Amino acid sequence: MVPPHAHVPGLNARHPEDWFDHIKASVTGETPLALLGQTEAWQIGLTYFHDGYFWECHEVLEAVWMRAPDPSPERALIQSMIQLANARLKLRMDKPNAARRLCAMVDDLLRQCGAAETILDVKLRDIDAWVNDTRDMINLRYDA
Repeated sequence: MVPPHAHVPGLNARHPEDWFDHIKASVTGETPLALLGQTEAWQIGLTYFHDGYFWECHEVLEAVWMRAPDPSPERALIQSMIQLANARLKLRMDKPNAARRLCAMVDDLLRQCGAAETILDVKLRDIDAWVNDTRDMINLRYDA
């Protein structure tokens, strides 16, 4: 379910409070760690990220993050995606310094994932490329 718009705080209206409940409900206390990457919340969260729905990505991925054991590579990976979405949102909000800080957080979180190449069906090198793309966007817009 695609929201009617990508929410940007201070710019447009927030979605109704229950808009994402059915997506978040795909993750329960009974969802095995091995199946988190197959949940609707994880899959739609990634789709939202790639489609530019960064606030919405954060909203649904938080349900997956809360289910992952702390500490765990899965939790670090999920949090890295949440923070990367937040960095892209901050860039959209014209807050480059916040976006830079969030990119640094993503780097730290990816290091917590250990030597794994793939977690929850996502290649860590892809996330690394996305955070570098985010830095490039910041540099092009604000350092040119």
